[in-house]
Amino acid sequence: MKIHLDTSAPREAQAHDYAYRFVFGGLVTALAGVIAKISGPVVGGLFLAFPAIFPAACSLTQSHQKRRKAEAGCDGTARGKNAAAINAFGAALGTLGLMAFALALWKLITITAPAITLLVGAAAWLAVTLGAYKVHECL
Repeated sequence: MKIHLDTSAPREAQAHDYAYRFVFGGLVTALAGVIAKISGPVVGGLFLAFPAIFPAACSLTQSHQKRRKAEAGCDGTARGKNAAAINAFGAALGTLGLMAFALALWKLITITAPAITLLVGAAAWLAVTLGAYKVHECL
């Protein structure tokens, strides 16, 4: 599958889709705050790293694909699951990049200027994410 920009998605989304993501993301963030209060900032930070809107995005992707197929008179269950799986795979590749970003910041933040640290971290994120995608493309 080729990476491409789909500009139609924001126009197709409904207000309740955004509300669902906002509420779910807020609840996950609040839960991370409670965990940090109880267990300390290190443990709380691990939970804050949970991609708050990912589960909502996958659920909405699945339901939108299923609805589109139903409008065409077909059962869209399999298509919805496949679309959510592709979404999840992309998130996994992005997570590898975020790990590279975190590692770069962890190693550089105390010895390098913040702007340079962020640039190196962003470059590491981009390189690892695109590299992982290219490796997947070759398999």
